Amino acid sequence: MSTPQIRPDAAIYRRYLSAVLLHGHAGAKECGLGGTDLYALNILELAGPMTPGELGARTGLTTGPTTRLIDRLEQAGYVRRVPSPDDRRKVIVELVGKPAGLDEVLAPARRKIGEILQGYSPEQREVLFDYFARAAAAYEEAAAELRR
Repeated sequence: MSTPQIRPDAAIYRRYLSAVLLHGHAGAKECGLGGTDLYALNILELAGPMTPGELGARTGLTTGPTTRLIDRLEQAGYVRRVPSPDDRRKVIVELVGKPAGLDEVLAPARRKIGEILQGYSPEQREVLFDYFARAAAAYEEAAAELRR
């Protein structure tokens, strides 16, 4: 049985995704967090307050680990649980802070990526950001299909 060959462009893309994940984990560790903790904070920052169930679905965690995640983030002062305005039986998790130093930890990579993006024309950047938006939706949809 032979080893399947990976197309060079696919390998480049996989290397890119791995580098993004590696940087996220390194940044989280530098701030005293786990990778999933930082990921959950990012989800809350981007999407806004949500139920623990929604946060669990978006992080890929089951109920127990989601509760422990929220407990850790709440104890660290990054999130709080508040009653749902629509249904007092539910709680909503909302972002109330972020790790001290996070922006400083992420600044070098943000600066380097910004410099790379500045090397593209406005039209090329438009294509890149169109791709980012469409690829994010495709990955989110594929993840939802895997969870079913």
